[in-house]
Amino acid sequence: MSNTVDSSKWRNLHSPPGFRRTASQSKTSAPSKSLTSASASYEAMKDKRAWDLAISPAKSLPMQAFMLYMLGGGVQVFSMGIVFMLLLSPFKNVAGINTAFAPLAPVPAGKKQAPKSNALTTLALHKLVYLLCNLLTLAIGLWKCRSMGLLPTGTGDWLAFETRGQAPSYYMYILNE
Repeated sequence: MSNTVDSSKWRNLHSPPGFRRTASQSKTSAPSKSLTSASASYEAMKDKRAWDLAISPAKSLPMQAFMLYMLGGGVQVFSMGIVFMLLLSPFKNVAGINTAFAPLAPVPAGKKQAPKSNALTTLALHKLVYLLCNLLTLAIGLWKCRSMGLLPTGTGDWLAFETRGQAPSYYMYILNE
């Protein structure tokens, strides 16, 4: 008995439901049509990934807000470390915004590489949403600093910088009559 399968026996069998031939299996499809559809789907996937990256800081906000709530209002080493990291991460993210979005820059048709993929105008709307989400993270960190009493928000916090006016002098005149 032979271990090889006789392919002529299975050639007339219909394809299962939902099965579609790929471009490499089909001999009737045009190669240029499959290349353009593949590149278009790749660009759509890159755009979707760029949107995922743009809203990624906002996805972690509920967890960070819960952590800040559980820390309480006291000033301890652990709470200061978490607040410091929360305040530092938006600045690091905004400083590396172009390098974060560079692999996701769209490539024009007929080119192999995106021109100026590190430019600020490339994926501008995505970068704007990314910036706004990082500003929201910064706002939550500043709110926590205010609730812990670390930000000078009251008038008593600025007394060292106030100048006092001259005290009025009252002279008593003794009249001898």
